[in-house]
Amino acid sequence: MYALYFILVVILCCIMMSNTVANEMRERIPFFEDICKGIKAGDTCEKLVGYSAVYRVCFGMACFFFIFCLLTLKVNNSKSCRAYIHNGFWFFKLLLLGAMCSGAFFIPDQETFLNAWRYVGAIGGFLFIGIQLLLIVEFAHKWNKNWTAGTATNKLWYACLSLVTLIMYSIATGGLILMAVFYTQKDGCMENKILLGVNGGLCLLISVVAISPCVQDRQPHSGLLQSGLISCYVTYLTFSALSSKPVEVVLDEHGKNVTICVPDFGQDLYRDKNLVAGLGTSLLCACILYSCLTSTTRSSSDALQGRYGAPELEVARCCFCFSSGGEDTEEQQNVKEGPRVIYDEKKSTVYTYSYFHFVFFLASLYVMMTITNWFNYESANIESFFSGSWSIFWVKMASCWICVLLYLGTLIAPLCRPSPQFSV
Repeated sequence: MYALYFILVVILCCIMMSNTVANEMRERIPFFEDICKGIKAGDTCEKLVGYSAVYRVCFGMACFFFIFCLLTLKVNNSKSCRAYIHNGFWFFKLLLLGAMCSGAFFIPDQETFLNAWRYVGAIGGFLFIGIQLLLIVEFAHKWNKNWTAGTATNKLWYACLSLVTLIMYSIATGGLILMAVFYTQKDGCMENKILLGVNGGLCLLISVVAISPCVQDRQPHSGLLQSGLISCYVTYLTFSALSSKPVEVVLDEHGKNVTICVPDFGQDLYRDKNLVAGLGTSLLCACILYSCLTSTTRSSSDALQGRYGAPELEVARCCFCFSSGGEDTEEQQNVKEGPRVIYDEKKSTVYTYSYFHFVFFLASLYVMMTITNWFNYESANIESFFSGSWSIFWVKMASCWICVLLYLGTLIAPLCRPSPQFSV
């Protein structure tokens, strides 16, 4: 239900950022201007569209999740009063969310509010990205630790580790080579060449550090599987960043405009801007929602707090992200009829309610900044969102480098301060 509320607000924000929808409403709704004047939204409802309207709506949604984050702090029992508020009263919560999003339009001194809220949104958006990067690094370590544990009883796990590692390094290497072919040219595209060289060098660096003797001495479970996965993710972020760059247009020898530093076969994909915007926005919403839901599980919360299971207790599984089969766990046995609330007295609640709302709070800020094109907000609209932006390009490149730094930090930290919480 919280995810449904989140999706509804994101769809509303996309509509507010769409020039196509605004024009269609102006043409098709009778007495459109009279209605706009009647609700004091301007002559053509300009106060209800554009980046400022998205800022206000996302402010209401962020406040909604932040209030519930504070309300559910230290809830350790699914039967407590605050837990019932978290797990029910959906109609009243929808009314509260609508009231908060609407009330943001009546905040006095809108210019000061928008300027201040923009910086809050940027900080929250980067924090949301940081959580996803931390979980990617944690996932890489967890994968390697789980499969390495299986080698003690079955040597076939060595073959699995080798095969997957080879596949991931092949993908990373092949991706960098293809980007060098399609996103660079013999003359020009120097920026792309430098970035590909830097990111390729970073992939090589983390691979060497992961298998270096000093790291292996402190962290025997460190290996090429983690660095291969991080290299694949770095390759993906590099591709995503290069795809988000504004196109470069130069004059050829015949005086015609020619687009350089991008694949020729990709130019036709952007002709139908409405189709690209619709598909891209749907994919964006799905990815953000998936990130929110996977970031709020108990295992993710434990990983962000540095709590890991002992290596000797690991049971190697192909699908190690899921619990092993067998008898139902205590949580599964305690599922009650009705709203399907799981009572878990032994390990507190099934997931941390306040952390759940905090992640959605950060996701609200990330959506606000992403849809409004980060710091190029004044000219932003959803139709041109996927045509390229320097803000989005540098956000993705920064995410790529931060991911590498986080992974290197997990390798180097035990060397500086040998302590159990740094062991992988």
